[in-house]
Amino acid sequence: MIAPSRRGFLSALAGGGALLALAACGASGSADPGGEARASGSAQGGGAFEFTDDRGKKVSLPAKPTRIVAQSAAAAALWDFGVRPIAVFGPHKLKDGGPDPEVGNVDISTVESLGNVWGEFNVEKYASLRPELLVSGMYLDDQLWYVPEKSKDKIEALAPTIGIRLTGKPLEQIIGKYEELARALGADTDAPEVAQAKERFEAAAAKLPELAEKGLRIMAMSGLPENMYVVAPKDHAAMDFVRGKGLDVVVPEKPDEGGFYETLSWENADKYPADVILYDARAQSMKLEEMMKKPTFADLPAVKAGQVYPWRAEERFSYLGHANMLEELIANLEKAKPGIA
Repeated sequence: MIAPSRRGFLSALAGGGALLALAACGASGSADPGGEARASGSAQGGGAFEFTDDRGKKVSLPAKPTRIVAQSAAAAALWDFGVRPIAVFGPHKLKDGGPDPEVGNVDISTVESLGNVWGEFNVEKYASLRPELLVSGMYLDDQLWYVPEKSKDKIEALAPTIGIRLTGKPLEQIIGKYEELARALGADTDAPEVAQAKERFEAAAAKLPELAEKGLRIMAMSGLPENMYVVAPKDHAAMDFVRGKGLDVVVPEKPDEGGFYETLSWENADKYPADVILYDARAQSMKLEEMMKKPTFADLPAVKAGQVYPWRAEERFSYLGHANMLEELIANLEKAKPGIA
């Protein structure tokens, strides 16, 4: 990758389905276009809707929207809080037909698909669904994730949009923003399943300071055929969160312009010693077995010791999503040994 930038890397990795032939195209097709989004445990549809997103944009509607379309990770977060979108866009379906991890617990057999890979958004189909609201995360200012720049104006003319900033804020605030949105849409965010997920999240977070005492040196990274990318924790809310709890997470010396990662050639994979490597487990990134074919990666102490574990780079911002992520991370770090780097 030449002259990497924040947008360049993010779009390359998001568009890795085309680059690496790893992401699947196609649509899930059993949703009823006449159906409505539902908020469990609520009387959705009653009363006005008002919400200010992370662009400072205030959306005011005379009634709570029920025909909600969301980027896959945003749909997953809303789903965990009780909101049921009618359609999704962004990674949600793997080559084998199963759900992409990014879409979380969303039942992809009951929602329409507007696109499954970077740059794919069926505007005509979107219009036919008579959308009342579109929701997406944002990694970059004012740029809705997976909303193509070329068709942005057409998409935004069809329904109000809401953007949730996914960087530059504490993890709890991002989750809280999705919770606030779900509540505004009529979901019962005090429902037992939400409360239970929050308890799990808080219990897992409470274990991190004690785990930090093990002294493990941890590096999070992602791989594409040309280069290896070392995560800059401050630009990834979950990594920033665990680092804030005392875990020793590698902070790259020279992040790329715009942040997120430091690009390294595979020949320099050993630049940052680490006892544990967390690798990007998204379908768009290189698989562990593919990275193992890079001799400099395979020779790293953490790799030789088998202390290489998945990193859920785009885990949904809900208590359930990050409870799952933290519990998996804790289980892996508890069995890892320090001092091997």
